[in-house]
Amino acid sequence: MYVNTATGQYPYSMGEFRKDHKNISFPRNISDNTLARYGVQKVHKVAYPDYDLTTHKIVIDKQPSRETNGTDEDGNTIYTGRWIIAINAVAMTAEEITANDAAWAEKNRNERNIRLAATDYHALSDVTMADDITTYRQALRDIPTHANWPHLVDADWPTKP
Repeated sequence: MYVNTATGQYPYSMGEFRKDHKNISFPRNISDNTLARYGVQKVHKVAYPDYDLTTHKIVIDKQPSRETNGTDEDGNTIYTGRWIIAINAVAMTAEEITANDAAWAEKNRNERNIRLAATDYHALSDVTMADDITTYRQALRDIPTHANWPHLVDADWPTKP
């Protein structure tokens, strides 16, 4: 995706660029240098920061900005020339953490119920349930007491026998 630095329009597509310059013939693949001469810059993706998903949320800027590389000795910002969409980890409020925990708990309860339902046929009255299945089903029922609840990872779930 691109940004038109002259107008601030983002996202800005090659179709819009050609429409804005309909009287100029451009090659099929327009170089970044040519686009820059018309005030159009490619917007680069940046990596997501490391963050704790239990207490932070990701906020992605709506408008791109020029990437910075610190400041010079006079305190002026040094720009790299690249345009990026900033991705930031922001601390959640107490209310957001509570809502986030509730959503994770609901998701994991649903997953637990699906896993239990997949073994329900072992609990039919005409079937003798094996000890390993009994242990597995009990571990699924006990999953809300797990130390990582409600933010479980794959390794936290009991292994189906």
